[in-house]
Amino acid sequence: MAVHLFKKIGFSSVYHKYMIPAPSDILNMVLSYVKEKTDGRPLEMAVDVGCGTGHYTVPLAPHFKKVLGVDISEAQINVAKQHTLANNVSYMVAPAEKLPMKNASVDLVNSALAAHWFKADEFVSEAVRVMKTKGCLAVHAAYPRLDIKYKDMSHDLTEVMAKAFDTLSQYYDYSIENVLSQYRNIYEAVPLEDKKWITDIPVKIQISVPEIVGLIRSMYMYQAFLEKDLKGAEEFFIQTKKRFQKILGEETDSAQLDLYLKYYCVLACKH
Repeated sequence: MAVHLFKKIGFSSVYHKYMIPAPSDILNMVLSYVKEKTDGRPLEMAVDVGCGTGHYTVPLAPHFKKVLGVDISEAQINVAKQHTLANNVSYMVAPAEKLPMKNASVDLVNSALAAHWFKADEFVSEAVRVMKTKGCLAVHAAYPRLDIKYKDMSHDLTEVMAKAFDTLSQYYDYSIENVLSQYRNIYEAVPLEDKKWITDIPVKIQISVPEIVGLIRSMYMYQAFLEKDLKGAEEFFIQTKKRFQKILGEETDSAQLDLYLKYYCVLACKH
């Protein structure tokens, strides 16, 4: 299992620095759903499960009286605490399958880029337990393919990423099945009648080449590669950077590229 990689201090710092920030399109979709289902009542509590270093936890802060981020990795939680300024956000080390919340106490159970690691039935059962009446569940992530558009170089740049993912695919964990199915397992595990499963949600993010190669470093597959074959992983990383440089030339460090991803989301409400 690759989960242990997230417990490393060094990886947690890299993850925080380079992982793609929470897309506003996804956050707005989740928040609009919550406000619709809760009939505009004041939102007291949100819990972000598998919060990592707080990429999705902190953006929830302006919309709830309190936000709690939980994760099994103490290293990730410590990094999250170091980079969180909001007074109404706190963190706790806890598994997704045993949430440290009272019954019917939460307006939103959110999980981003993490639920593929969870035991789906146990996590969903816990989520439903802590949700208030008209409380909501939002579980979302991105498909492992990145398309890049920039001038007339889009095809070549996208090919660089495709080759990188092809190399890293040999280090996928068991969780990749849940990612490739776009969380069908989570949707099927939700026992609530009021639920929906949205796939292939287009998201565009502006990103530089240094940020893209940093993103590669923040992926658990690359960290697993490093752990198994340090020299090979470092050579792969160097060659990937060189491929970008060959295409972009003098624009390598300055170009702002359009990165296109496909997200998916399971939404549910407890009545």
